[in-house]
Amino acid sequence: MKVLVLYDYPPSPGGLATQGDLLFKGLLELGIDAHAAHFESAQEKEWYYRWFKPDIVLGVGYWGHIPHLILHPQRYGIQPVPWLVADGYIANYQEILNELPLILVTSNWVKEMYVRDGIKPDNIEVLPVGCDTTAFIPFKKDDPKIQAIRDSLGIPPDQIMILTVGGDAASKGAQEVMQALAIIDTQAPDWKYVCKVWPQPRTKVQNLLDLELARQLGIEKNIYYATNTTSRNFMPYLIGACDIYAAPSRLEGFGMPQVEAGACGKPVISLNAMGMLDTLIHNKTAFLAEIAKQNVVNEVILGKESGFKKNHRVSFDFPRTVDYRANVQDIAKYLLQLMNDPELRQNMGEAAREHVVNNFDYKIVAKKFVQIIQNKLGID
Repeated sequence: MKVLVLYDYPPSPGGLATQGDLLFKGLLELGIDAHAAHFESAQEKEWYYRWFKPDIVLGVGYWGHIPHLILHPQRYGIQPVPWLVADGYIANYQEILNELPLILVTSNWVKEMYVRDGIKPDNIEVLPVGCDTTAFIPFKKDDPKIQAIRDSLGIPPDQIMILTVGGDAASKGAQEVMQALAIIDTQAPDWKYVCKVWPQPRTKVQNLLDLELARQLGIEKNIYYATNTTSRNFMPYLIGACDIYAAPSRLEGFGMPQVEAGACGKPVISLNAMGMLDTLIHNKTAFLAEIAKQNVVNEVILGKESGFKKNHRVSFDFPRTVDYRANVQDIAKYLLQLMNDPELRQNMGEAAREHVVNNFDYKIVAKKFVQIIQNKLGID
């Protein structure tokens, strides 16, 4: 089996890049003949097509990346296999997707979204995102690397550290977490809430809105936004420094940071919906808040990034859910429970670590990928 893997390569710290890079790493460790290229690099991709002659081109992205992941390899007679996430709706490319013998998606919820929007279910297979469980591991609080992170954040050993990681924090449910913390502030032990976001123009605006909410709630002194650029190598230690990982995401096709937190032995607070239903076990590895609200739209305006002309209006036959909001009272209840019970945090963290190692280690995901390709496409 010869595989060309297309993603944001060389990998940036982002989720899609990590998704592709861990599968690529797993395939190499299995002895699969594989190479990697940037999904937008037309010349480099063509170069691989001509001399490497891959059996399949696996492309990591979302439906808007279809020209790069599917149409380009098809032009050279190479079989594409997209590995897709969802962003709430599919508004184009149904015909192209329905002609493929195999589509991979990151969760059962993502599959439901594609089927809802006109993609045939028979050739859609779920392949979860892998986790490097040799890097994301439980750390002791007196580990110098963990102490150094907490010191840099101004968090003493006896203060509860709650963490959220995302491109921006609001999409991961940070505003709902802040509202919950404001509810329990006077009852809870001393705490600090850290949001690690990636520096980009849209997050600067969102960060200011989030911090203004914290000020209105009267908890701004306990909120810390880390906005600097960091490598993936830093993330296991940042997650390892927290006591509780909180991410009741508003839209989540898988939830990679939640899985990485579990690998680090951290209890997770998230939402009882979407990709988290595949990765988290309520009352065992995580607490899942119920949905308080669904935001729906009847139409969207799309452009070139989705295969349309600028300002193209797409109307839906049925309203589409574009994101969710978690129940703040549920988050408050679960936060207080975990903050006041170190033994519960320990037990849930241990269960979470075991669950991730057994189901989402990148080597397991690579083996599952190979099995799917053999079974669905007959390629050995």
